[in-house]
Parts: sequence; C-alpha cells; structure tokens
Amino acid sequence: MLHPVVYGLFFMEIMIGLLKQRVLNGELLSYEDGLLLTQVTDKEALYKAADEIREHFCGNVMDLCSITNAKSGACAMDCKWCSQSRHYETKVDEYEIVDLKDTVKEVVENAKKGVKRHSLVTSGRRVNNRTLDKLIPIYKEIKKQTDISLCASMGLINKKQLSRLKDEVGIEHYHCNLETAPSYFKELVTTHTIDEKIETIKIAQSLNIKICSGGIIGMGENMGHRVELAIMLQELGVQSIPLNLLNAVEGTPLEGTEMLSEEEILTSIAMFRFLNPKANLRFAGGRMQIREFQDKALHAGISAALTGDYLTTIGSNIDEDIRDFKNAGFTID
Repeated sequence: MLHPVVYGLFFMEIMIGLLKQRVLNGELLSYEDGLLLTQVTDKEALYKAADEIREHFCGNVMDLCSITNAKSGACAMDCKWCSQSRHYETKVDEYEIVDLKDTVKEVVENAKKGVKRHSLVTSGRRVNNRTLDKLIPIYKEIKKQTDISLCASMGLINKKQLSRLKDEVGIEHYHCNLETAPSYFKELVTTHTIDEKIETIKIAQSLNIKICSGGIIGMGENMGHRVELAIMLQELGVQSIPLNLLNAVEGTPLEGTEMLSEEEILTSIAMFRFLNPKANLRFAGGRMQIREFQDKALHAGISAALTGDYLTTIGSNIDEDIRDFKNAGFTID
C-alpha cells in the first residue's frame, strides 16, 4: 500500500497532467481550475507542466520588447504602487517629453541587439492631443530608421487618438495593464476604474490593434485575486501579458511591502501560463529582485521579456539578458 504522502504526490501529478493535456488539446481552463493549480503541493511538477505548455504554444523563442518613459511624473491618479503619482512624495524625475534624437538613438541600438518591439509610455490618466502631436514625430523617425514593431502605452486613450497612432505611424500593439483583479482594484486605485481600462482595451481591439496587458503581483492581493486577473486577461484575449513584481517605492503607500516568496512567484507564473497558454507571458518590472531564481522562472512559463530600463527604475542590460536567455535554452528571433 502506498504511503499517504506518496499517494498524494501521485494524485497531484496525475491531476496536473490531466489539466495540462486539456490545455494542449485547446481547452481554456476555468477560475476553479486555476485556483486548484495554485494549491498543488508538487510545485516542481507544476512548473514543468507550465514549461511544456509554453514550449508547445510559444516555442523556445524569447520575445523582447523595450520602452521609453516619454512623459514622466506629475500624474493625477492615485495608484498606490506608482512613483509617478503627484499624490506621493517620491524622487521620480518629472518632464513633459523626451528628446527625439536621444530616444531614436536608443531604439535603433535596441533593435540592432534583437529587440523586436518598442513602446513610448506617458504618465497621466490619458495622453492629451498636444503631447500626442509631439510623440508622433518620434514614432515616425523610429519607423524611418528601424523595422522595429511599435507599441504605445498612454493611459485611457480614446478611439480618435488610437486611430491616429495606427494610421499615421503604424502602431501594432497597445499596452494597458489591468494591474490586479477586478475585485481588488478599488483597494489600490480610487481615481479611475478597471472598467475604464477594459473599455480602452476593447477600443484598441476594435481597431485590430493587439493588446499587451497584465499586472503587478505582490500588492497585498491573494492568489485567488491573481487567478481572477488571469481569467480576465483570458476572456479579453490578450496576446502579451507582462507580469510585474512590486517594486515597493519609497514614498508610496506600498513602501515597505514584503516581497513574495520564490514559491509564490513561480506558482503565479505557472498558473498564468496554464490559463493563458498562447499568450506571451512577459518578464517585466521587478525582475531584478529575482535574479537568483530567474532561470527557474523562465522554465515556469515565461516566453517574453521587457528588457533595458523600465519607467522609473533601472532595468536590465540587454546584452546580459540575451546571454542569460540563450543559456537557459531560448533563441532570440
């Protein structure tokens, strides 16, 4: 007779295998399935299965993107995690618009190294038309000098503005993070709603613009909230999901928040992969905090990465990232 512990592990392995096979067969898993996955005790079997799902749907190619903080600080929104909110006293730089030549030079260098997509990111509830008029020439010059794919992240943008970005400069992706579960969003933000974010995503989709949307984990939410977020992204058909780890910035309400454990981070990544099997699950902000187990995270479902500097924090070196990803068994297309 099997020992109860051995029997339990055997049962868990079978259950993970059955859920994996359902995913490989093209079935989308439910909230209940996702919650069950987060509760399994055989974590190594979970990570391995998520890695196999990633390889099946995304291959071994690491999709790289980069960003420019094109307009920084002085944001009227009160997102509790954000150093750019004017509600909090942080040391973030404030400026209206980046320099065209410097930005284009950076993007050209990134493209030469293998970065496939670049986004200009603006602080604030939504980009205004005056700022958009200054950003479009930057995009045009990037397009003139590279063949890099273009993305934008400009808050709760309207359809007319999005149409301009698509028609005038060829934007292919729009980024609008949901940030956290719909049921938890009000705990972190009061100046806008998650419904407004969802509406922005649907506007972009109506223009046949691909969506990049994910969230931040480690902001006091529980695993159930993370499953809820993964399901919402699944229902929206999001193609690129950045997973940020909270960077508890001094001066924000979340200052001093304890970092999640390695197991909780890896379990979250694996769960997102099971629930969004075809999406590019993307390393994003906070990755410098997990350098010690980055390889394990790569093989728990990750298929993409935001590389280079982030919005208000120092990111990763592109050359070092490419080296690390190749050493982990990935290619850079």
